[in-house]
Amino acid sequence: MKKILYSLYGVIIIGIIICIINSGIFNSEKSGAIAAGEKVYQKQCLICHGENGKGEGKNAGTAINNQRYLNAVSNKDIYNSVKFGREGTAMPSYGPRLSEDEVNNVVAFIRNWQTEEIEFDVPKSIAGDPLNGEKLYNISCINCHGDAGSGKLKMGTALSNPQYLKYTTDKQIWIGTAYGREDTRMGPSLKGIDGVRQLKKQEISDIVSYIRSIKVKQKPQNDYLEP
Repeated sequence: MKKILYSLYGVIIIGIIICIINSGIFNSEKSGAIAAGEKVYQKQCLICHGENGKGEGKNAGTAINNQRYLNAVSNKDIYNSVKFGREGTAMPSYGPRLSEDEVNNVVAFIRNWQTEEIEFDVPKSIAGDPLNGEKLYNISCINCHGDAGSGKLKMGTALSNPQYLKYTTDKQIWIGTAYGREDTRMGPSLKGIDGVRQLKKQEISDIVSYIRSIKVKQKPQNDYLEP
């Protein structure tokens, strides 16, 4: 008799779970966060990152509606970018300006742009020669990202930015260098991919090691991404 009752309870519990899932409660919460995040985005982010997140805003801003970018970062990474910003650029720290809910909602809105799942072929260990990486950087990257990763207005991210170096992993830098960002100036660099640069995996690791070794300037450039 007990076995029958336990089985019945189990069926009831499973039924309740299925009903909750099919009720759309979770989707409703997600949709609410996305809608709330869109309002924050339009008010705070659109002027730089653009209405569609393609960096087409009035002021210079990174393209964040980008499948390679969205597949390389976690929600926590996006959260850190919004909350802590980029010192010395037009990307301010929104931590003091927005509540935790507002930051999380705008993260949900940005994440909703992801429509693809991309598998990146990344070395298990990213270790390289920073001296060779500097040589390669000065050949392949300096035109857009500037001397020692200082960044260039409307051209390339400031790679020596303290927040960028703190909140970006070696794997993410490697992916960005190797695969680039579609529909942007940042083309792929990995050999075998359709890009101008054809670098071997180890050469990309060398560049990552160089970027990681750059000494952060105490006084950031004032001409990079001014509002």
